[in-house]
Amino acid sequence: MFKLLIKYIKPYWWQAILLVVAVTAQVYCTLSLPAFMASIINEGIVAGNHDAIWCSGIFMLLLAAASAVGALVSSYLATYIGANFSKDMRRDVFMKVLNFNLSDSDKFSVASLITRTTNDINQVQQTAIMILNMMLRAPLFCVTSLVRAFQTAPEMSWIIAVAVAGTLGTIILIMSLVIPKFKIFQKLLDKITLITRENLTGLRVIRAFNNEKIEKEKFEKTNQELTKTIIFVDRIIELQNPLINIIFNGTALLCIAVGASLLTKDIAYLGNMTAFSEYVTQFMISILMLSILFIMLPRASVSAHRINDVLKNPNHFNWKKSTVGVPSVAPSVEFKDVTFSYNGASDAVLSNISFTAEAGKTTAFIGSTGSGKSTLINLIPRFYEASTGEILVNGINVKDFEKDDLMKRIGFVPQRGALFSGTVKSNIAFGAPNATMKEIEKAAEVSESAEFIKKFADGYNHHIAEGGTNVSGGQKQRLSIARAICKNQEIYIFDDSFSALDMKTDKKLRAGLKSITKNSVVLIVAQRINTIKDADQIVVLDQGKIVGTGTHLELLKNCKVYNEIVKSQYSDAEYAAELKEANA
Repeated sequence: MFKLLIKYIKPYWWQAILLVVAVTAQVYCTLSLPAFMASIINEGIVAGNHDAIWCSGIFMLLLAAASAVGALVSSYLATYIGANFSKDMRRDVFMKVLNFNLSDSDKFSVASLITRTTNDINQVQQTAIMILNMMLRAPLFCVTSLVRAFQTAPEMSWIIAVAVAGTLGTIILIMSLVIPKFKIFQKLLDKITLITRENLTGLRVIRAFNNEKIEKEKFEKTNQELTKTIIFVDRIIELQNPLINIIFNGTALLCIAVGASLLTKDIAYLGNMTAFSEYVTQFMISILMLSILFIMLPRASVSAHRINDVLKNPNHFNWKKSTVGVPSVAPSVEFKDVTFSYNGASDAVLSNISFTAEAGKTTAFIGSTGSGKSTLINLIPRFYEASTGEILVNGINVKDFEKDDLMKRIGFVPQRGALFSGTVKSNIAFGAPNATMKEIEKAAEVSESAEFIKKFADGYNHHIAEGGTNVSGGQKQRLSIARAICKNQEIYIFDDSFSALDMKTDKKLRAGLKSITKNSVVLIVAQRINTIKDADQIVVLDQGKIVGTGTHLELLKNCKVYNEIVKSQYSDAEYAAELKEANA
């Protein structure tokens, strides 16, 4: 945890130095007060010297004011450093997650990442502020109070040893009980976030299957476990205050009792006894602050470890700082004997994939569920890394591209259309923030979105809810396609992006795409034969291998897998007609 703290505090080193100065000044001024109080008693009250009382009193007022200023400055600086510290940490975690590839995304659940970015960072921030406030102040108070107490009244110094033993025993007892619960607490918090997120995103499915009761019971079970853990931890921690108070008050009574016995020998010892009691009080307060810190540290340490897991997650591949070589002017995508396996998997998802997709032509991919279609096209923008073989974009290996240089060439439409909270306009222009209104409207027309957009009261300024929950599945897909079109790319990838469209809209949309993709590579993953029937090249996949490449009619005649797919989707009469045309 401390490595993480040092890393993020380092940019604010001069504020940290000022903090140290302010804390040192506060400690010095505060611990000088008992000595002046002893002087007032011994040299002023006992000796009847009013000048000594006034002189020492004025110095005490000045020291108290200086101590207050030091406390205010140190608190401000600790809060300032802590707030900026957490801001930087949130930024780094967010940027790390943005740069995750799909394998990394599978490693950390969305719910866990949300908890780590919010609750865990807040926990570390609170502890960091407390460390900045107390880690220097408390030890300084402890050591200085101890030294001055021994110098003031060495006969009573054994009382401090008794107080320390009692306090340390209490802290060790409390920490041994609560530390194991902190890890359980964070895991349960992850689970609560996961269940809440799943229920919010799957609300329609839950209602459709009438499973509200089951989901409620699942949530209640986890919620009860979390509540019990919180109650247990809070009860144990709350024991600290009464136990420390008992030790604190017992020490004060012991000081009075021992001091009173010494006063019978020498009344002048009154000032020393009073100063000693103040030093012991300051010592006990600093011990109490440290005990609170030591109890918070284990929980913050768990949170820091979880944050570090994200920040230190190794990159499975690195991007070049600049593209190696000069990409060809004519867009193209070529796979050369590509094989891909998921991390830790024994079997390959894709085996020996080779094909070339050229500019101005449409290359389609079809196959049964799990044949590797989506995985294949996810290798092009490097969402996954090919295990062996080469993937060339415009003649350059994707591994030799600078990230922005590769991504600016690709317009990608995923299986599940993802829309962001904002407007229709902002979603279409998501990949091209400088697009003109004319370009946005053109993209909407080609994607067959213009008609339903016009029906919105606010048109292109119509509000889109988070995840596009206030538009239909077909509208969401068309807006996602419009977003890719507006980007005006060299390579368009459509990952089963026409599945929610009716046949008529599908046909019109593909016809519109042809007019704007004359000089682009178009890659389409689809389940429906009608969507890819007119493609220039169809690649048929089965169990991760290419079993056929060609046009619709060529594959119908020569590829058994493709023939079976056509037969399953067409009526007997339609299939017979297609087969007759293929054999003509």
